Amino acid sequence: MPLRAPDQGAVARFEETVLPQLGAAYNLARWLTRNEHDAEDLVQEALLRAFKAFHGFRGADARAWLLAIVRNACYTWLRRVRAGEVATVFDEEVHTPDGDVMNPERLALQEADTTRVRQALEGLPVEFREALVLREIEGLSYKEIATVTDIPVGTVMSRLARARGRLQQALAGSTNERR
Repeated sequence: MPLRAPDQGAVARFEETVLPQLGAAYNLARWLTRNEHDAEDLVQEALLRAFKAFHGFRGADARAWLLAIVRNACYTWLRRVRAGEVATVFDEEVHTPDGDVMNPERLALQEADTTRVRQALEGLPVEFREALVLREIEGLSYKEIATVTDIPVGTVMSRLARARGRLQQALAGSTNERR
């Protein structure tokens, strides 16, 4: 069966609608995989999937639509490559939350804090990391996160609360270790 060239109008609509979302797609993939090269590969794979399915896209939220495809590609990859990262066991103790000019010292402390937050975020289970990235970094609403992750809004809220609690615990622990 010979290959047909894609409809140029469809290509232009895809580029106009989906390509502006690449930054968010890469960001989500990077946080889920914790590896820039894997994230790049998975975003490319997701873009191919998105292009193949673009005929079914009906002009809803392109960002949420693409992020859902990226998320699915990442989870498929995680299940295949890093099976232990996809599931988290619920543990009540763990999941319950108990203006100056910058000088070199403050810049160094800020960089150390940024590193601590990044490491603490990367240490979270993937579903918690995903919820925080979509909400706090990508700025998605709870409803949009529910659409992307295909879970109820209540579950989104629960995951965010648990993720914030675990992040807070991790950061408090690293602060105590530094003293």
